[in-house]
Amino acid sequence: MTLSNLPTTLYTAEQTRALDSAAIAGGVPGFKLMQRAGHGAFDRLRQRWPKVKKLTILCGSGNNGGDGFVVAVLARQQGLQVQLLCLGGEDFADKLQGEALQAWQWMHDEGVAWQSYAGQGFSGELVVDAMLGTGLTGNVRGQYPSAIEQLNSSPLPVIALDIPSGLCSDTGMPLGQTVSADMTVTFIGVKRGLLTGRGPEFTGELLFDSLRVEESVYETVSMAGFITGAEDCKSLLPARSRSAHKGSCGHVLVVGGDNGMGGAAIMAAQAAGRTGAGLVTVATRAEHVPALLTRYPEAMAKAVRSGADLEPLIARADVIVIGPGLGQGAWGEQMLMQALQSAKPLVLDADALNLLSAKKLFGSRRGSGWIITPHPGEAARLLETSVTDIQRDRFDSINRLQSKFGGVALLKGPGSLSCDGDVLHLCPAGNPGMASGGMGDVLSGVIGALLAQGLSGIDATRLGAWLHASAADRSAEENGARGMQATDLLAQLRLLVNGM
Repeated sequence: MTLSNLPTTLYTAEQTRALDSAAIAGGVPGFKLMQRAGHGAFDRLRQRWPKVKKLTILCGSGNNGGDGFVVAVLARQQGLQVQLLCLGGEDFADKLQGEALQAWQWMHDEGVAWQSYAGQGFSGELVVDAMLGTGLTGNVRGQYPSAIEQLNSSPLPVIALDIPSGLCSDTGMPLGQTVSADMTVTFIGVKRGLLTGRGPEFTGELLFDSLRVEESVYETVSMAGFITGAEDCKSLLPARSRSAHKGSCGHVLVVGGDNGMGGAAIMAAQAAGRTGAGLVTVATRAEHVPALLTRYPEAMAKAVRSGADLEPLIARADVIVIGPGLGQGAWGEQMLMQALQSAKPLVLDADALNLLSAKKLFGSRRGSGWIITPHPGEAARLLETSVTDIQRDRFDSINRLQSKFGGVALLKGPGSLSCDGDVLHLCPAGNPGMASGGMGDVLSGVIGALLAQGLSGIDATRLGAWLHASAADRSAEENGARGMQATDLLAQLRLLVNGM
């Protein structure tokens, strides 16, 4: 998924409609906003596909269809051939209301012809999806499933207006058949479902057009969350003081690496170092110490057999990262219990989370200075539900995780979400190459290093997710996504935290 010129705020469908209403109440006619939407989409279309001479436009009877009518007029005015297919039967025009009806009448005055959609072939070189917008509440029905299936089976490129038809704008889940677009131009507010769950799978390149809505309008409507980006990195990681030393840059203790799983703890430790931690200690099984020192000689390696062995290491650390390769046996449980009894900030990942869900080891630490970082499977175990339920509405899931466990919760996956109970942040970066072992271990080390360098829990989490995913994007750009390894991110992390 490619992102272009996105603002930093996210909205639900209801909030976007409130922005639209507020803009109209502020003096901008609704039809004028619709014309701006059509102009914005048509301009992007011409920029991306300048040689296209014939368009097929699929329109529904709502305002999304009205945007399509505007595109049809603009295309005809510029000499393009337009095949306008309307879904809803021969009485289609009778169903139109409000701004969509105004756009229809304007289109009729401009002499644009239309046909009822009946499964006929597409004569255009490109298809404009203006069928269903953010008002969709249930699965697509009527003619829409067959039209979407025909569109997705076509080799023609697709540009979606506001949102791909059939995609839930609030959750990012498909509501039955869903258009797979090459580009989506979204209007007024970025719909949160475009950027998480399966949303990116259908959205293609995502562009934003504010329709020139005044900033004062945005101040009147609450938002659903924020998008983390490069500017956040710059503001949260200022240049270091010339007098900085290793003791002032944070000491991260990584706890993990039960028998046969030492690599996870090593990768977490390396990631902490590359993200800027001044000191990194790894508490692990004795068998992993030689490999650790060979791979990462800058780390302090300590063999631990029990919770008592871990106690003095905890006393010297600023932040504890626990879980990578921890295992769910007696050794891992001892390590976790010792960490939970401390007052140090914790980053809990992997088997630390599995032990929490299996053993209910909240102790006195619930909500007090910890960050939990589950992927959907771990989140399902923590909430005693299914992965399907977690993914059905990731925004609801992150809120449930944070409410149950307190502190800061990070729900990993496409469009990773961070929440501290007050504000929600979404990471738009990342790619399918991250579907390989060790990625979560690297992320936990990144977050631990940021926490050790003085960032708050929510800032360390949201920035850590963005740095991690952006490092993966850079690696994919250089060498491709398939075959990416977690350690490929390490060099990119160093460049990113230095603003390079």
